[in-house]
Amino acid sequence: MIYLDNAATTWPKPACVAQAMTDYALHVGASPGRGSHRLSLEASRIVYDAREALARLFGLPDPLRVILTANATEALNLAVMGCLNPGDHVVTTSMEHNALMRPLRHLESLGVLLSVVPCASDGALDPQVLEKAMRPNTVLLAVNHASNVVGTLLPVAQIGAIARARGSLMLVDAAQTGGAYPIDMAAMNIDLLAFTGHKGLLGPQGTGGLCLGERLDPDRLQPLKRGGTGSNSELEEQPDFLPDKYEAGTLNALAIAGLGAGVRYVLEQGVARIRHHEEELTARLLSGLSDIPGLHVYGTRDARLQTATVSFNVGDMQPSEVAERLDDEHGVLCRAGLHCAPAAHRTLGTYPRGTVRFGLSYLNTSEQVNAAVEAVRGIALGG
Repeated sequence: MIYLDNAATTWPKPACVAQAMTDYALHVGASPGRGSHRLSLEASRIVYDAREALARLFGLPDPLRVILTANATEALNLAVMGCLNPGDHVVTTSMEHNALMRPLRHLESLGVLLSVVPCASDGALDPQVLEKAMRPNTVLLAVNHASNVVGTLLPVAQIGAIARARGSLMLVDAAQTGGAYPIDMAAMNIDLLAFTGHKGLLGPQGTGGLCLGERLDPDRLQPLKRGGTGSNSELEEQPDFLPDKYEAGTLNALAIAGLGAGVRYVLEQGVARIRHHEEELTARLLSGLSDIPGLHVYGTRDARLQTATVSFNVGDMQPSEVAERLDDEHGVLCRAGLHCAPAAHRTLGTYPRGTVRFGLSYLNTSEQVNAAVEAVRGIALGG
């Protein structure tokens, strides 16, 4: 079996991830911040260690500005619901995932003004196009760091510089780049960074978060939900300090233990090393697919300009048929369809058909890529 669905969820995980979760389940088990006994304190330490590792990874000086959520979707909702009000203007791109587009469309129905700037047919974006869409009341620029469909990287540092020059905030959806591409929030002018734990960070599902840059005043961001935090229990109002202001309810500490282990693995390996390996695999995949007659590859087709996510179609075959045959006949697991990003597919010219998507990861090998290419070749040539 060759697993190439890493753009959805990375697998396999490093052994340390399962070990950390097993250790938590067997030897800790208690809720963080919900007592002063030894097991609750140990749970709190595990959660803080994960928070600290995430802060290191993203270049954030204060770990308490890492808000833990269930996934990137919740983090994106917290960001846009928390800082946009009717009459505010927000700019986004035509390559966004529904995790961002749907809450923005909802806010638009409530009176928030939304501009969706067009990307090129390979998913690339000219920052000047985005700047021209800004208005005096533009509060937020909200963009993905890399497309989940074709992996195209957006110039977030340049976009962030534009946001700062115009007095706006920048939100980056890093679901596809966290752990797989170098990110320094300060150097890249990022004010809000949404991430998920189950992709490049190599953690389990049910983990993610929102990092608050040093320039962001937390008073500008309203909580998405309110409730118990284990702190200030004598009050019926939500705490106003970080991270408790945004973390109502008991945290998924068992999964966070796994997330912390995954992030530490990424730090130990080094993001530059991970990026280099994935770039080599992507170049190999793109080169192999380009030689197959009747096959169309979408996106930049340049491994330096994208993540390790490649989308293609085989002649007139439906993507679902190709993916099913890859699994049944060759043991290659991938994803077909619209990938929860209809706007991106309209931009690429693949709506409503969709694409076949291969998502590589650091744990894939050159041999697996070669085998996957030959499997696609066999299907394309009628084998």
